[in-house]
Amino acid sequence: MLDVRRLQVLRAVVNSGSVTAAATNLGYTPSAISQQIAALERETGVALLERNGRGVRPTAAGMLLTEHAAHIGTRLAEAETALADLRAGITGRVAVRYFSTAGVALVPPALARVRREHPGVRVDLKLIDPEDPLIEVERGKADLAIFIHRTTRPVSPGVRTFHLLDDPYQAVLPRGHRLAAKRVLDLADLADEPWVSGEWPPHGPCSRILFDACAAAGFSPDVVVESEDYASAQGFVAAGLGIAVIPRMGLGSRHPGVVVRRLRKPEPVRVIHAAVRESSSEHPAVVGLLTALRDAAAA
Repeated sequence: MLDVRRLQVLRAVVNSGSVTAAATNLGYTPSAISQQIAALERETGVALLERNGRGVRPTAAGMLLTEHAAHIGTRLAEAETALADLRAGITGRVAVRYFSTAGVALVPPALARVRREHPGVRVDLKLIDPEDPLIEVERGKADLAIFIHRTTRPVSPGVRTFHLLDDPYQAVLPRGHRLAAKRVLDLADLADEPWVSGEWPPHGPCSRILFDACAAAGFSPDVVVESEDYASAQGFVAAGLGIAVIPRMGLGSRHPGVVVRRLRKPEPVRVIHAAVRESSSEHPAVVGLLTALRDAAAA
């Protein structure tokens, strides 16, 4: 493989017309320039320069390599500019994975802000339910993921996590329900009620948080209806088919036929984190997105 640096030295000599002039322009000694040309001739196996009075001129092989060196120089300059733009967050691609309720409450305002601040960066946004979004970061398929943190789930090396918010679960009751008069309910108050599940899959991380809290309160919920999202779960509750326990972030669009009450003893809470690959953590667009997510969570 030809040495790119030596090709550029050859180009400088041909364009300058002499080794001495090229040495002056490049800030080298004439001897150093001659050594680079000699090494390039050994690599190619042909003469590249011939004497022309007090100067030199390229042979046919020298002219051929000089023309290619010009193209290589242009491409290298383009590559350096593209790399600088990537480092500055002007261009590039950021892969983001998230779960559904985060897509409603956190991702839209954060993404809108990143697009304003980094319009040349493409954001590859993908809903990863019912899988664990964290896996995509651990496998190197995503730069950032929003996920439900579990203390029993260790995070792989090379991944940094950041707390975004604590999202408490709340009781969703039909209007006129016997418990609707209370402002705060003990979780055990719901032990004898038929339950409507808004989680899918039914044994995912959010369901496990809720069922563990019910176990701590001394009961196992009687799930009579399984739905795939919180909006349809509210519809079943409004129709009187049961009660539901839904994270606050999943109650952005509230059904008019339900009431929502706080829970305690214990209060189920899902802890939402962002995971970032360490190799991507310094990219300005990733830093901006993480900041925007934190601001959206605080709001």
